[in-house]
Amino acid sequence: MTFRKTVSFLVLAIALLGSQVTLAHHAFTAQYDADARKEITGVVVKVEWLNPHAYFYIDVEDPDTGEVATWACELGSPVSMQRQGWTRESLVLGDYLIVEGALARDGSSSISASSVVIEETGKRLFSRQQN
Repeated sequence: MTFRKTVSFLVLAIALLGSQVTLAHHAFTAQYDADARKEITGVVVKVEWLNPHAYFYIDVEDPDTGEVATWACELGSPVSMQRQGWTRESLVLGDYLIVEGALARDGSSSISASSVVIEETGKRLFSRQQN
C-alpha cells in the first residue's frame, strides 16, 4: 500500500468513526423515556449554555421527605434554542421554574425539558418537541 493510500484510508476511517459518535450522541430514546413524563418545580442554581446541548439545573424539594435534589434539565443546542427565542438571559439564577419533560432511563435526577415556565412571570419557554 502506498503512503497516499494509507493516509487516505486513515482519514476515511477517522471520519467514519467520528460520524458514529455523533449519531450515538443524538439518540434521545437511549437516554430518555418519552413515556415517562414528569413535572418538577424548583429554583435555578446553574445554567450551562454549551454545545451540543444547553442545560440548566434546579434544586427540587421532595414533598414527602423535604430533601432537596439537584435536577439536570437538558435542552436543545444553543443555536436551536436561540431560534425558539431563548437567550443566555432567559433563565436567571434564583428563578423558580415549572419544568415538564421526559425522565432519564437510568433513574437519575435528569429530565429532557419540553416545557419550562417561569413561575413569577408566567412566561412559558419551550425547548423542543418530544414524542
